[in-house]
Amino acid sequence: MKVAAFCGSGRKQGNTALLLSAVLEPLAKAGAETELVELAGNEIRGCMGCYVCFLEKNGTCVLKKDIVNDCIAKMAAADAILLGSPAYFGDVSSEMKALIDRCGMVSQANGFLFRRKVGAAVVAVRRSGAVHALDTMNHFFFTGQMILVGSNSWNVGIGPEKGEVVDDTEGMTTMRLLGENMAWLIKKLTL
Repeated sequence: MKVAAFCGSGRKQGNTALLLSAVLEPLAKAGAETELVELAGNEIRGCMGCYVCFLEKNGTCVLKKDIVNDCIAKMAAADAILLGSPAYFGDVSSEMKALIDRCGMVSQANGFLFRRKVGAAVVAVRRSGAVHALDTMNHFFFTGQMILVGSNSWNVGIGPEKGEVVDDTEGMTTMRLLGENMAWLIKKLTL
């Protein structure tokens, strides 16, 4: 059981990373090999719409100067994919949107590389925009023919300042339950 998590925050080890870590904890306890990839500090260009990935069909994006091809490889090797983003102006961060667009395009160009993998999204929010950000990430999963996992509420944690999301008791419980549900589903699918 392998789970790859991608943190779309522009801030390293911030609230989004804390939420993803809370999801990964029960997965690791259930025996999963987990990895958290933080996009912060990496310039990620958006998709150019060049469709070279459809011509070459080699599981990579033609843009080679950033970490997206490494992320695609990690997603392809994983049983489950977690995406996390802060809500920026009511949607995902630009880093997360670029990752979604390029990974999604390469996946579709190569026969849906992530088809039937387990997926879930989480959002760190100061006040609003979380539902739209969740929806954006869920579009990646749905159009990739992936299986979404839920928790006891929306996968959202509230924390106005860096590190404050851990004080959101309900949000942290939601993350842990999400991790438990993901572990259960992955085990059922891999029997």
